[in-house]
Amino acid sequence: MTNRMLRPMTKILSAPTKISGLIAAAAILLLAACASSRVSPSARAADEAAILALLEAQDVAWNEGDIEGFMAGYLRSPDLRFASGGNITRGWDETLARYKARYGTGAEMGRYKARYGTGAEMGTLTTSDHEIEILSADAAIAHGKWQLDWQGKQPWGLYTLVLRKTDGAWRIVSDTTTAAQ
Repeated sequence: MTNRMLRPMTKILSAPTKISGLIAAAAILLLAACASSRVSPSARAADEAAILALLEAQDVAWNEGDIEGFMAGYLRSPDLRFASGGNITRGWDETLARYKARYGTGAEMGRYKARYGTGAEMGTLTTSDHEIEILSADAAIAHGKWQLDWQGKQPWGLYTLVLRKTDGAWRIVSDTTTAAQ
């Protein structure tokens, strides 16, 4: 082969070599980012247990008719996001007001109560099928199923929660809840 024939091949080979270098550099940066967000297996297990305990405490509070206790699982912040029924509510105070208007407490049940029963309690909430994914030392996602047993009716649906760990405690920062019926 002549030098003349090799020159175009050199140009062709140099472009992939540069791209390979960029890909390798990007891979190293990605690995470094992933390594910085790793959570040890023991910390992961403890975080999953803490989140499950939060969800179970919410069930207990709901079943006792304690909306404020139920709301203790949410981050008390104007940045809280709650989406359900095609509506988005922003803020902890606003979400609490939404729950109270929709479900009421005790004898003052809201519109939703009229749809599912007329008893003085809010029904029995059960959450199940929990899938908790720890994303980093301070971020997690939880998926699951909810069901309400209320005067012989049993509406149910799915939820996706985004949680953040602040001041050592996991709190819900975004809740998207859907109803299957």
